[in-house]
Amino acid sequence: MLSFDQKLNILDSFPELERRSVSLGRVNYHFEGSAHEKKTVGYHLHPNGNGFIYAGLLEEYDKDQKGYVNIRDFSEPDLRNLVRQSIDSLAVRDEAPAEVASSPALLHKPSSSGGNWVNAEGHALTLKCEDDLWYIYSGIQLEMVFETREEAGIYLEEEGFYPYKK
Repeated sequence: MLSFDQKLNILDSFPELERRSVSLGRVNYHFEGSAHEKKTVGYHLHPNGNGFIYAGLLEEYDKDQKGYVNIRDFSEPDLRNLVRQSIDSLAVRDEAPAEVASSPALLHKPSSSGGNWVNAEGHALTLKCEDDLWYIYSGIQLEMVFETREEAGIYLEEEGFYPYKK
């Protein structure tokens, strides 16, 4: 098993990642270049040896419900490989399907305040902030309401939607 310092050194070696100390001596690593709402690659690396790497977009790993892999017993090559795959998976956004890209209703880019979201089947939802709440609409029908932008984004991603970019 790698030591805490060895794990930190491995994650520190990826220039794309930003190290952030959190409570109880734990450390997170964020990937600000993510094309997804998810930005945390390394989660709660702890001096006791525990820690997690995000693999929610990867098929070949045993993950928890949030998409994280426990790295307690990973070797250096395995950890480096997982971190690289995680960063690469977050850096890429699949293009919208052709029928979605040609839809006149989706011809603007999303903003940090909301915007259009689509799924692989071409269904579209709109995220809007109104009166300090975040509303998700399907056409003119209200689907969901959230108190924060983060909650709305997490819900949309869990439902298979991603920001539509022209």
